[in-house]
Amino acid sequence: MTLFQTSKTKRILFFLLSDTLLIYLSLHLAYSLRFDFMIPANHQLHFLHVFFLLLLFKLFFIAAFKIYYISWRFFSLSDMKRLFLALLAAFVAFFILYFLAPSWIQPVPRSAIMIDFILSLVLLGSLRLSKRMILEQFRSESSNPVLIIGVNHKSASVIRSAANGEIDYAPLGIIAYAPTEQDSVNSFINNVRVYASHTLESLASKYSIHAAIITLECSQKELKVLVSRLNRANIHDIKISRILGSQHEKLDDLSIEDLLARHPKDLDTTAIEKFIRGKTILITGAGGSIGSDIALQCHRFHAAKLILLDHSEYNLYSIGEQLPHALLSLQSVTDKAGLESLFSKHAIDIVIHAAAYKHVPICEANPHIAVYNNIMGSKNVIDQSIAHHVSKIIIVSTDKAVRPTNIMGASKRVTELYAQNVDTKTSEIVSVRFGNVLGSSGSVIPKFKAQIEQGGPVTVTHPDMPRYFMLIPEACQLVLQAAAIAKGGELFILDMGEPVKILNLAQQMIQLYGKEDDIAVEFCGLRPGEKLYEELLLDENDKKTVYESIFIAPATPYNIDALNNDIHALLHAADVVAALQKIVPEFQHSNSVLSAAPCEALETRRL
Repeated sequence: MTLFQTSKTKRILFFLLSDTLLIYLSLHLAYSLRFDFMIPANHQLHFLHVFFLLLLFKLFFIAAFKIYYISWRFFSLSDMKRLFLALLAAFVAFFILYFLAPSWIQPVPRSAIMIDFILSLVLLGSLRLSKRMILEQFRSESSNPVLIIGVNHKSASVIRSAANGEIDYAPLGIIAYAPTEQDSVNSFINNVRVYASHTLESLASKYSIHAAIITLECSQKELKVLVSRLNRANIHDIKISRILGSQHEKLDDLSIEDLLARHPKDLDTTAIEKFIRGKTILITGAGGSIGSDIALQCHRFHAAKLILLDHSEYNLYSIGEQLPHALLSLQSVTDKAGLESLFSKHAIDIVIHAAAYKHVPICEANPHIAVYNNIMGSKNVIDQSIAHHVSKIIIVSTDKAVRPTNIMGASKRVTELYAQNVDTKTSEIVSVRFGNVLGSSGSVIPKFKAQIEQGGPVTVTHPDMPRYFMLIPEACQLVLQAAAIAKGGELFILDMGEPVKILNLAQQMIQLYGKEDDIAVEFCGLRPGEKLYEELLLDENDKKTVYESIFIAPATPYNIDALNNDIHALLHAADVVAALQKIVPEFQHSNSVLSAAPCEALETRRL
């Protein structure tokens, strides 16, 4: 029935009627208190006159302070302050009238008016806070109990969000986890008590708490220790409070990326913006994991025009939805005529070449198309860029090009050699090599997530296999940062930090899901072309740059005419591996499957 449906008009009418009744009650009670509940007759005669004047002033100023537009359920302490100011203004106006025209409202007991001010504030404020108090009590009984880790402004914000029904959690306590927070123990934040760190496990057990919200700023190592402790306390629903901009916060699920990501300390966003701002930029492979994030980064750093190229219609559509003003080019980098037409139509300043086939087993199974796409496609992009006087060309490479053992890595190494030795004329070409990025389409993390959600087992190729990891946005920013300092001909290498064992990664993910007792890990051996140990990205011959996360590998000379002939022969070779080994002598093809007890099940264990 529309009669009982809420609306702004109905809310305003409700509060106008309620305020009128409460203002009358407040003034009558004030008179009664002033005269010991024996109101003299002369004051009774003028009571309604005083009431109507006060009612007029109060309603006017409450409306002027826009208190009638505040949603009942979200009435806050700051709104209570506005109500106080509105009532104060009303009483000031009343007393001005009292002193300017006393005959209008005499006699009036001034002390009763002061009592009425306090009672009005209590009654009108209580009415507006009542719904929120009832809802908060209801939520505290029906929502998920949660511990907040950390004493800071984000903790208060989380509590307010819970009180407003914005999150389905009921904070039962705040843990002063950091040493600097211990002075806050036994204090209260928004009526939630702060407890000492050592009480975490007992609180979780006593109140059957299985959720935690981390508001604490801590290092990656400290976060791992904290998460392990929460897991031991049977807390697996773990959220992280993040700041969005200067005012807004949101809760995210704790992810494996939070535990593994390496955060470079020398990201120079000023240098990146200076390099990108006002430029026309072509990004190939713009719909992929790396290409799409580079496109978003270029937009963030104020590129004048973005041209996004990809041969996948869906991927191009997806990134186009995020960058509606970008020009979308649906074509392959192997289409030389299409590329030439594209370069002719646009005065391109920067080309970022991220298009490539990157999935090792698929490239192993399809060597001819992998070589053609990765090498010929890259050659087309480089040649057209040089022919059309593009200022800077950035080739996105991979750690698998280091002493490659698979078709994909060897094809990327050939691209690096071509970029280093081709006659660039007025262009500057730079290659940037890095390892695995967390959350990319080819990453092991989405695979592990799917296996865990399906009930396992989680399949790991080898118990000793390590890999390097970095977050996609950070890797892409470092790519742009390296390009900003490039002079042409460099092969930059990103420092990926310490390697992580894939087995440890699988165990941590299982632990995050709270499935330690339910899901096993199985070892199923290396896939074709995979290395057991990735080569270190850095060696003693690599030179440092002004940034500690970016290094330069020594150049590898290769006569460009000979290289062009060898590439031509490779593209028409029956034996792709042999032709690749002629160009890349260090290429040791590994097409066997190394297995440590293939498909042997190993029960998961705590870290």
